[in-house]
Amino acid sequence: MAGRVADMVVLSGDERRFLEGQVRRHKAPRSLSDRCRMILLCAEGLPGKEVAVRLGVHEHTVGKWRRRFVRDRIEGLTDEYRPGRPRTVSDAQMAEVIERTLNTMPKDATHWSIRSMAAATGLSHTTIRRIWNAFGLQPHRSETFKLSTDPLFVDKVQDIAGLYLSPPNRAIVLCVDEKSQIRALDREQPVLPMAPGVAERRTHTCIRHGTTSLFAALDIATGAVIGKCYKRHRATEFLDVLKRIDRQMPKGPDVHIITDNYATHKTPKVKAWLARRPHWHVHFTPTSASWINQGQDPLISRSQSGGFVS
Repeated sequence: MAGRVADMVVLSGDERRFLEGQVRRHKAPRSLSDRCRMILLCAEGLPGKEVAVRLGVHEHTVGKWRRRFVRDRIEGLTDEYRPGRPRTVSDAQMAEVIERTLNTMPKDATHWSIRSMAAATGLSHTTIRRIWNAFGLQPHRSETFKLSTDPLFVDKVQDIAGLYLSPPNRAIVLCVDEKSQIRALDREQPVLPMAPGVAERRTHTCIRHGTTSLFAALDIATGAVIGKCYKRHRATEFLDVLKRIDRQMPKGPDVHIITDNYATHKTPKVKAWLARRPHWHVHFTPTSASWINQGQDPLISRSQSGGFVS
């Protein structure tokens, strides 16, 4: 009894160029490049058994893709749509998970976890994770915010942002801030230096010397920091920092300082000192918006490493 006659594969010029291009592509899916090789070998007139031996696949696989190519051409080489398993979680169950996540709290915790929500709803923890990821829910995270009540908020932000982006010609812009309650610590023993095969070593215990306060100014143009640590946190220390800055600033250029609304920055002595120096200009940040002062994070980090100019 004669077997089934294989479908004849005849390629057009465009089809051959596409198939050969997919075979040469390094980033083409392996399954697609293998199917293209099958069709190219079949187009050369090779029987299905020989094509299967060359490519290391089953003869029925070669016959399957040969028939699909003859029927649907290039489009027949792609995988057919697979709907997958029907969904087992209903819309009502998803809505319940979302509603509980947004509007309720567990009895024995401060926020829902994946497993506690799974236990409360009867769903698996992987299902809860997929639902939370799909709707961008993260109950374990919490952020803070503060709204400024300053009536001149917009004007002050525009003023300070203008100094950052386009400072006056030949002017010096300084962000002045202070970091109080810094722990003054020292190691019980000197640091042992690094040696070949031995890392630098220091004791894990320390000696406490109380607290200190860092007053400093950040030059936004160069990144240089002028600062000093003081035992107390008063207007006297703030005025001393201003005098220290004044001594180190070159004569001639205007000095613009950006600082917050702390009470020690507005005492009569500070105002009188600034009034005698018309080339000094103070820009106060809006109320409850000290985040606009660029000096905060650099001063804190440098106070911990000691990397400021004293």
